[in-house]
Amino acid sequence: MRKDKYLWWFSVGDCILYLFHPELANLGQYQVNQRQFYEWIGQANTFDQMVPCYSRGIRELRKGINRVLLTTDGFVECPNEPFSNPEEIYNVMTNHQIEDGINTLLQTIKKNNVRDSTTIISWEVNITKEVTKPSNK
Repeated sequence: MRKDKYLWWFSVGDCILYLFHPELANLGQYQVNQRQFYEWIGQANTFDQMVPCYSRGIRELRKGINRVLLTTDGFVECPNEPFSNPEEIYNVMTNHQIEDGINTLLQTIKKNNVRDSTTIISWEVNITKEVTKPSNK
């Protein structure tokens, strides 16, 4: 979810959230969360334990165009691992409009005989407000 210049996220399990922005890419940062292999909601339900297992966070977006991409594990577990490196996803998404970028990602995993279902949700937001900048030392 996005509110104002902040991205709020909640994750249970094998979903991966990426945030693409040139400032972050220059620092090698693309991924917001890490996959959690033993968390599920369903028949095996770690969310229903005495202490639920999940991760969450808030991230300030950068000034300018931010692209958010959320995907399921089938995307990164594709044979030949065409998108195991988040920089490859960033390159596809920044060289295309969102819909074309998603189509390129999906066609690539299809050509690589993806084994698991894959869901991708993506959107972009233009932040015009001032954001936190590094200290000048």
